[in-house]
Amino acid sequence: MTAGESAVIQMQDAVLDAEDPTVDSVARIPAKRSIPVSSKSPIRERRVLNQPGFVLHSWPYKETSVIVDVLTRDYGRIALVAKGAKRPHSQLRSVLQTFQPLQLAWTGKSEIRVLTSAEWVGGMLPLEKSALLCGFYLNELLVKFLVRDEPHPMLFDEYVSTLNQLAHDEPASTVLRQFELSLLRESGLLNDLSFCTSARARVQADVRYVIDPELGARPALQSDVVPVVSGQTLIDMVDGDYSDPQTQFQSKMLMRSLLAHHLHGSFLNTRQILIDLQNL
Repeated sequence: MTAGESAVIQMQDAVLDAEDPTVDSVARIPAKRSIPVSSKSPIRERRVLNQPGFVLHSWPYKETSVIVDVLTRDYGRIALVAKGAKRPHSQLRSVLQTFQPLQLAWTGKSEIRVLTSAEWVGGMLPLEKSALLCGFYLNELLVKFLVRDEPHPMLFDEYVSTLNQLAHDEPASTVLRQFELSLLRESGLLNDLSFCTSARARVQADVRYVIDPELGARPALQSDVVPVVSGQTLIDMVDGDYSDPQTQFQSKMLMRSLLAHHLHGSFLNTRQILIDLQNL
């Protein structure tokens, strides 16, 4: 077994580090975390058919079943119990795999619904090598940041687009930054990067800024120790243009800082594995 293959197996086992699947990820983060928790009771359908979705992670459940954490287009992130999925001849056994586009159906109104069918849709290239590791990183971000039962159709489409870009060998540094930015926006954790809140004006390309996680962009001070970025970097990020090496580096440092702030000490397993592989 190569180092890369070993890392993939480790990645699959470490995405949630064997956390209790019946407890939402946001509940495991200290209360000071700024990731929003829905204050309203979600609308839960008794029966849902033909819903596009992807498996983010799964856990063994009892002797023959598994619980799958899935991202769906119209219902957001939900938990489903797949009864009998561990049996050798179960059709679900080979279908409930990560990064495969699925058509899902389920029933129930509780926090963990019952999966009634899952069909592979196809039409997407598989992730391989470094793209596969990046895919696990995306899944861990979604599990850590998304509250269950909150629809994010735009983020679902962004996830599909990101998987396709990774499968077609698009530069991971660009693809991951764009997804991280979309995730923070959709989660309500990031203000408009192109607007300076203190000056109440658009950011200027030749001015240096700091991004306050709660308030947004402001001009940098000499005493600032958080990542300082140029206004041009912020403009490039909003435009999705990562061709400038400075934009690539500064956006990476900025997103790393913002993600760490909102995780409040809960680290990302997949990021550490990626770092370990780079060291190898």
